[in-house]
Amino acid sequence: MSPDAPQFAVVSVLREVKMVRAEGLVRLRDLHLPLLRRAVAPHSTAVTDAWPVEVEKLLRTAVSRLGGGDLQTAAEYTLGLAPGLRDRPAADRRRLAAKVYSVSVERFRKSQEEMVLGQIAEQVCWLAGTGAQVTAPPGLALLAPHLQHRSLRVGSVDVTLHVHPVELLRDVDVIVSPSNTHLALPEMFKASVSASLRRAGAVRDATGAVTEDPVHESLLDWRRRHGVLGRPALPGTVAPAEPGALAARGVRRIYHAAVTMPRPGTNDYDVTPQDVAAAAGRALALLSEEQGGFTPPLRSICFPLLGAGRGGLPPQTSVSALWAALAAGTAPDREVHLVVRRPLIADLVAEVLGASTGRPGQSPHAGEKGHRCG
Repeated sequence: MSPDAPQFAVVSVLREVKMVRAEGLVRLRDLHLPLLRRAVAPHSTAVTDAWPVEVEKLLRTAVSRLGGGDLQTAAEYTLGLAPGLRDRPAADRRRLAAKVYSVSVERFRKSQEEMVLGQIAEQVCWLAGTGAQVTAPPGLALLAPHLQHRSLRVGSVDVTLHVHPVELLRDVDVIVSPSNTHLALPEMFKASVSASLRRAGAVRDATGAVTEDPVHESLLDWRRRHGVLGRPALPGTVAPAEPGALAARGVRRIYHAAVTMPRPGTNDYDVTPQDVAAAAGRALALLSEEQGGFTPPLRSICFPLLGAGRGGLPPQTSVSALWAALAAGTAPDREVHLVVRRPLIADLVAEVLGASTGRPGQSPHAGEKGHRCG
């Protein structure tokens, strides 16, 4: 990076992207967008009167790098970049974007919209030549802050921390999916990790209609064979299943981890750090058991923050419980990955892991391009 390159923080760029979302492309010239204006020129003095056109081009390029699928489509609708939406009101664009995820407008505003706009902001930072600007907490080496992943050294273990929706993972052998003790998958239109993986693993026809539901069917078969079709499994149980269409992204197994216990008569769940640690340990053991049955052998595994969604476990508690198992059970030839949706949660994960080790290091993955990102 050139010493003259502009410095950008994702949070600051995100504020300007939100302004564009609210006001629309047709009002770009009326908005105060100093960071986006600087991002389209190597020096502030090079910004010309044509900057609105250049800023729009930058946003289009950033959105084009989101990897396709629902994320990119929702981003195009949200900013009015899709054909015919340039002058549509913000409310109309939000409604169209919400339909992409099959959620209400209010649910989209509170959840998916923040994720979509955050991903655009991170892409803008990357295109500006800096990547997301992150400060490493004391005791943790944070290296190569790439757009959609961060390479960490925690003690003697290298960890890749992904910052994007779980369905955008690629070339990771095993993804661990949090589940309730009934090992019952939510419907595809839900917003949870397990629903996202079920949706991403579905087989569709040329019109986009689902023709097969292999993630669900594979888990159903496992439950039938292990006698837990009509009763709950023990907390910490891990059920291996086929990845369905995710195989095209290099995913070879989904491990469904039973970590949340439904409270009878309510929509709430109970989860304990001990069950999270037990499930993580069992997932690592299952990886060792299954690795030889695949060519090449299974080697990499990715965990979301188990129990931190509907389970209600604080993210820092989930990270600590996960790491208790990962630090004790990770073999030298394993690749460990974590995935979160938001940069702020990624910062929290890095802070918790740094506080638990206090040992800086050097990641062998630093500087690699395109390392297991969506």
